Amino acid sequence: MRTNVHCEEYLDTIENTRPSVFVWLVTLVVAGVDGFLFGYDTGVINGVLVTINNDLGFELGDSHKQLLTSILSAGALISACVAGYVADRWGRKSVLWYSTIVFTIGALLQAVSWHFAQMVVGRFVVGIGVGAAAMAVPLYIAELAPTRFRGRLVVIDVLCITGGQLIAYGIDAVFANVKYGWRFMVGLGALPSFCLFFILPILPETPRHLVRCGRIDEAKTVIRRTFPNGNEDMIQRKINILVAANKLAAELRKSLKSTLVEMYFRGENLRALIVACGIMATQQFCGFNTLMYYSSTIFKSIGWSSPIGVGTTVAATNFLFTCVSLKYIDIVGRRRMLIYTMWGMTVGLIGAAIGFHYLPKDSFGNIIVTSEAPSTGAIVVLVCMLFFVASYATGLGNVPWQNNELFPLSVRALGTTMMTACNWGPNLIVSSTFLSLMNAITPSGAFGLYAAICFVGWIAVILFFPEVSGMPLEDIQKVFKHGFGVRYAEKLRKERKFIDKQNAQNLQPPVTYISQIQDHSVQH
Repeated sequence: MRTNVHCEEYLDTIENTRPSVFVWLVTLVVAGVDGFLFGYDTGVINGVLVTINNDLGFELGDSHKQLLTSILSAGALISACVAGYVADRWGRKSVLWYSTIVFTIGALLQAVSWHFAQMVVGRFVVGIGVGAAAMAVPLYIAELAPTRFRGRLVVIDVLCITGGQLIAYGIDAVFANVKYGWRFMVGLGALPSFCLFFILPILPETPRHLVRCGRIDEAKTVIRRTFPNGNEDMIQRKINILVAANKLAAELRKSLKSTLVEMYFRGENLRALIVACGIMATQQFCGFNTLMYYSSTIFKSIGWSSPIGVGTTVAATNFLFTCVSLKYIDIVGRRRMLIYTMWGMTVGLIGAAIGFHYLPKDSFGNIIVTSEAPSTGAIVVLVCMLFFVASYATGLGNVPWQNNELFPLSVRALGTTMMTACNWGPNLIVSSTFLSLMNAITPSGAFGLYAAICFVGWIAVILFFPEVSGMPLEDIQKVFKHGFGVRYAEKLRKERKFIDKQNAQNLQPPVTYISQIQDHSVQH
């Protein structure tokens, strides 16, 4: 007979207690401001491009618009690569500090720009802040959040990003007919970051990073504030788990070189990296951000008389269906959310491609724009884009930002950095080529290409993306020791539910497994 015996000091009892409002407030403050600024600064360019006219000395062409849009992604890509090192060396909170500062500087640089080069520099500086926030905020929230609420808390960050984009569209609409209104559009981005600068001192560092730095008492204080219903024994058990995980991580992480070796030459870590980066790259190559950056330009080109107003419906749909994801992501699970929604993205993009094909054109293939009501093709394009956005926001818009949970602590910051780089690298490619791509292969061809990418991504999710929702961070690293772990993860989740049910009946706490603490089999 085999009996599983678990070391009592590593039973994570505190996760079964009710968390405090404190953790939700911290999430709302950090995600609310940094997430909002991420969304605002990526979305506000949509209105700037159609209102800036010749205020920078000349009328902007497609190449100038693409540079002005994509330079933010370039700054974000560079920043994301640096932010992981900073987060590991000086803490997750330190990255929030520097993102706040550069957000403010970048917004002000844009607002006072009188030359194209100055505007480009301002957008690049804002991109540095966006990249840092994109890397640090999900990591900060994931390490602070209670296990069973981790998915929803990270989605709050995405919700704030989409909310920022929606408000950016609203601000664009308000100032669209104001002389130099675009300066107000970009300049208002400095206000939230300036306010966060005074709030950050009272926010905590994550317990995992505090334990790693040997600041055990501070870690206990944060855990105590997160789980006010837990007793001192429960808090100590949580500390034991984090200490054990950090000891294991410390053995594996001796230097940057050894961390890279640990990431690329340890099979389970490499597989986790492939999954996380693959899903993140798909999020960008599906073409969603072409709508965030260029929707007003697109709708203006196909005959809508109020392109910024119509573009706002795209941002509103994105925000609304991110709320749907917030409610269901921990209930349905990350894998199922992707499987259920990515086919809808493909259908929406195919429909948009068909709509573009049937728009009225002249003998040279250029779309004919009239002062009359939008054509049937223009209406089809809008409806299909909204369907695509709804599907995206429910699944692919949120799940990739959860995937820092796939990495063990020893490579989590590095993995999150690489994952974020795989967001901004493809984003840079898409944003800098979209208008040229439409001119080269027609709008129908461009959206057909994005549809094909979505379909391939959907198949990849079915084959390679494991379901890890509801698992403690210290458990997830076991999944990729079994290939890509799709079947093993499902088996582990079922076993965990069964064990938790038995423990609940026997008044025993749930078990957290970590690599250093193995189940011991006793033969009788």
